Amino acid sequence: MEVTAVSTQGCSDSWDWVSGYLLLHSDTGRLWTVYRDEDGTEKLPGNVNSESVVRKQLWQPVRARFLRLVPLDWSPRGRVGLRVEAYGCSYKSHVASFTGRSSLMYRFSQKSTSTVKDVISLRFRSHRADGVLLHGESQRGDRITLELRRGRMDLYLNDNALLSSHRPAVTAGSLLDDQHWHSVRIERFHRQVNLTVDAHTQRFHSSGEGRSLELDYELSFGGIPLHGKPGTFLRKNFRGCIENLFYNGINIIDLAERRKPQIHNVEANLVLDLR
Repeated sequence: MEVTAVSTQGCSDSWDWVSGYLLLHSDTGRLWTVYRDEDGTEKLPGNVNSESVVRKQLWQPVRARFLRLVPLDWSPRGRVGLRVEAYGCSYKSHVASFTGRSSLMYRFSQKSTSTVKDVISLRFRSHRADGVLLHGESQRGDRITLELRRGRMDLYLNDNALLSSHRPAVTAGSLLDDQHWHSVRIERFHRQVNLTVDAHTQRFHSSGEGRSLELDYELSFGGIPLHGKPGTFLRKNFRGCIENLFYNGINIIDLAERRKPQIHNVEANLVLDLR
């Protein structure tokens, strides 16, 4: 579910309550992530008596199947005592798993497409430090590549074949190969680009003089199936899971699950996960 808030309360008519705790969340019940406030604080405030309710509004929703509260401080006159209520809603999730040799190809209805605005969003989980999540290019030299490299996220974006393509336009995040879910969002309008990784946004202007991004034939997700094409210097395909992959409002994994003709599946093992 998507958790937006947590309330705590002590044991009724007692001296037992928790005054400070950690909130952990997990999809599997084995690997856990500690919730952090916007300022990086991990310890959350609890109760000062057994009857009052303290509600903690999360600064961004947490998507998880399991929650765990770890008491850090409690009543000096009693013991650990805790009543908990979580607030949120269920959500629908489309997940594809990639083997490192697989990819999904989204083919355009025409030979090429040219856009002045793009919005691409996804969540991913992997224990590999390197892997291509997204790639598209054109014969005139335009290219967009999103790559997990050494545990960080690199975005390559340019609209000029003469410009160097071996340096990312921006790098964000760290330790993204920890097998936990991470979110990525690319927003481009003309040359203004925002890259958001786990709620942290970096803003920059793309290289070149054009205001549009032109791509030929298709976009690939999870890797580059035809190595040797211009611009495909990146080495490894992605190995792990990608969830809720959207390209300009199009749910790519949903199209793949429904076997729509604009999606070509290259050895990908697709799993639909409804939460």
